[in-house]
Amino acid sequence: MRRFLIAGNWKMNCGPSDAAGLLEGLKEQKSEVSEDVDVLVCPPYVSLSMSVNYLHDTDIQVGAQNLHFEDNGAFTGEVSASMLTEAGCAYVIIGHSERRQYFGETDESVNKKTHKAIDHNLGPVVCVGESLEQRKEGIHFDLVKDQVTAAFDGINEVDALDVVIAYEPIWAIGTGETASPEQAQEMHAHIRSVLSDLYDEDTSEGVRILYGGSMKPGNAEELLGQKDVDGGLIGGASLDAESFAQIITIAEKLS
Repeated sequence: MRRFLIAGNWKMNCGPSDAAGLLEGLKEQKSEVSEDVDVLVCPPYVSLSMSVNYLHDTDIQVGAQNLHFEDNGAFTGEVSASMLTEAGCAYVIIGHSERRQYFGETDESVNKKTHKAIDHNLGPVVCVGESLEQRKEGIHFDLVKDQVTAAFDGINEVDALDVVIAYEPIWAIGTGETASPEQAQEMHAHIRSVLSDLYDEDTSEGVRILYGGSMKPGNAEELLGQKDVDGGLIGGASLDAESFAQIITIAEKLS
């Protein structure tokens, strides 16, 4: 039996007041969550502590959207792993396609941040994925293999099991496009194979691989029904309490 992870990435949305309204709606929609499904919300930094406090009596966990790979220092505007754990975070998103595209995130920095998250008992949600141009060029499998390999560099088998991978077909984020369930499964199986080569089959089966390309209530069942899809990194639909709750309910039925 799989244990799904349904994670909401709020991106640069919902300051504390809006976050409170969204979380209140989510609590009303999903007062209880099945023990077979993990639920995570990732608000912007300014809403983290409030969200942790607001959700303290629920099974919903809170994560951050980024971290720095140094413990402290003269890094204006950055946030460290220890700050996130002190704020109550359980996970952190690393290497999201928008961080890579707009803010210079590299495979090397993703690896450093993954190590730092593990050192501080934060669950890394490491994002990988290709652009439309890269898929058309036929290099998407090699590209994702390189991203996964780089992210796990220097991480042992035990720690690897604490890492979550989120596959983002970049061409399906915010465009209204969605990878077909077959395309999602194909890439997830490829990622699983890469992990098996890096470690072993048991480790590869133990790492959760989320689909991160415009999952919505209307396509969640098909996507989550694929053998190697272990949950979703939800963008726009996570900003609507009803939609996010519906995806959670679908995961509960399939788990």
